[in-house]
Amino acid sequence: GSFNTKKNTVKFSSGLMNDHFEIAGRLSTLKSDGYIDRASSDLKSYFLQGTYIGKTTLIKALAFGGKEKTYQSWNGIDAISMADNRTFNSAGMYTDEFGKPRYYDNETDNYQQDHFQLHWNEKISSYWSTNLAIHYTKGKGYYENYKEEAKLSSYGLTPIIIGTTTINRTDLVRQKWLDNDFYGTSFSANYNNENLNLIFGGGWNKYEGDHYGKVIWARYASKGELGDHYYDDSAVKTDGNIFAKANYQISEKISLFGDLQLRNVHYKADSWETGVVNDNFNFFNPKAGLNYDIDAKNKLYFSYAKANREPNRTDYENGNPKSEKLNDFELGWRFDGDKVKINSNIYYMVYKDQLILTGKLDDVGSPIRSNSDKSYRLGLEVDATIVISEKFIIRPNFTLSDNKNVDLNIGYGDVTTDIAYSPSIIAGNIFIYKPIEGLYVSLLQKFVGEQFMNNVDSIEARLESYFVNDLNVSYEIKPKSVFKSITITGLVNNVFDKKYVSNGYMWDIYPYYYPQAGINFLAGLTLKF
Repeated sequence: GSFNTKKNTVKFSSGLMNDHFEIAGRLSTLKSDGYIDRASSDLKSYFLQGTYIGKTTLIKALAFGGKEKTYQSWNGIDAISMADNRTFNSAGMYTDEFGKPRYYDNETDNYQQDHFQLHWNEKISSYWSTNLAIHYTKGKGYYENYKEEAKLSSYGLTPIIIGTTTINRTDLVRQKWLDNDFYGTSFSANYNNENLNLIFGGGWNKYEGDHYGKVIWARYASKGELGDHYYDDSAVKTDGNIFAKANYQISEKISLFGDLQLRNVHYKADSWETGVVNDNFNFFNPKAGLNYDIDAKNKLYFSYAKANREPNRTDYENGNPKSEKLNDFELGWRFDGDKVKINSNIYYMVYKDQLILTGKLDDVGSPIRSNSDKSYRLGLEVDATIVISEKFIIRPNFTLSDNKNVDLNIGYGDVTTDIAYSPSIIAGNIFIYKPIEGLYVSLLQKFVGEQFMNNVDSIEARLESYFVNDLNVSYEIKPKSVFKSITITGLVNNVFDKKYVSNGYMWDIYPYYYPQAGINFLAGLTLKF
């Protein structure tokens, strides 16, 4: 496809062998030069699953993971540069000894993650069943970049004295490493009869992350040795929970449901970015609701939930965060007709100390969040499927919302403002046309309303609304020999070549944008044996 994009996937399945065993897997690669200058990507992934099916037993062993190398492009672009060259990328840019701008060719993010899981489901009786899972994830990688005029002292290097000249700065290439392990278990027991469904369970997980930095090249290395660490950080997160869920059918039309969870999270970290952290969170998360079947086609539901969410590592690196607290009220209606299906939901989410995006990024491109003392999100969500004829289907959806910080302190008083990156309208539609057997033509439409990249509603931080259209064509052929099916696909993204910006961030009071690609194309071929 466009931008020299290539994707290859191979899938296989043994089918059920000896009525008990199955092996399935997948290998994938994806490479692209990217729309933005030098924003290349090289992704590889795998999936392998072994399954045992017994009379009352189901056991699955899974291994999956991937490796990625992507050139950095999160610097974005200012409005003036975007008007001249939408694909400009400043990442990796430096000035050589002759004063000429150059680009470091390995300003990249490199990461590999591998997951291993074992799932055991057992049916004990006609009423009871159990589930047990254990998992382990290994992740390791680094972000590499070129730094100009870096302070030697910031990298554990001493000044260089040559005669009467003292050198305190140098150009260098650094790597910021992450080496993490994540492991744990989850379990549950399920009881199900005609009117009552109960689930009891819990889980325990532990994350151990080591962060360290290395200088792999420097114009002036002082007493540094290759492989030296200029910082070493560690972080440990332990997360345990127990829960109970129930669904009770009171009558033919009415059912009640409830969910209780006790959760404990413990953070421990010691780094120059986070400081010393030793925080413990105890959360009680209840949920209750009612389902009412008006008739065979119309259903109503109402629910209330209280939820808590802990800060993440990036939050600690950029402040002294509090946990987020939420009271969520939802009212919904579902209609299931022969040719029309509608799902609608009204929500009112009241927050205390919501962790909101500030519009800023840290030095490795991670979004910075902060607590908003009081805030809310009020909205209506609707999606539908409408069968106009055997050949024509439409699937519209939209969300209307009001998302506000209440009495937010912005330095010159407490004001009510829009929550950053929260457009008040998002809408979409899919037109599906099936002119002949095996041929599908789909027009995918998406509209995103105006939003702000900070929480003070400044004009400079405004992202304009946009409306984009994609066209997807798929044709399946079923030959009589060799292949079970041959599917040819074509995708035209941004059919009308709309120049738009989907996201961005703020550097102090200055906006930086992520312009999206104009019209581009992808073609594919799928062969099934």
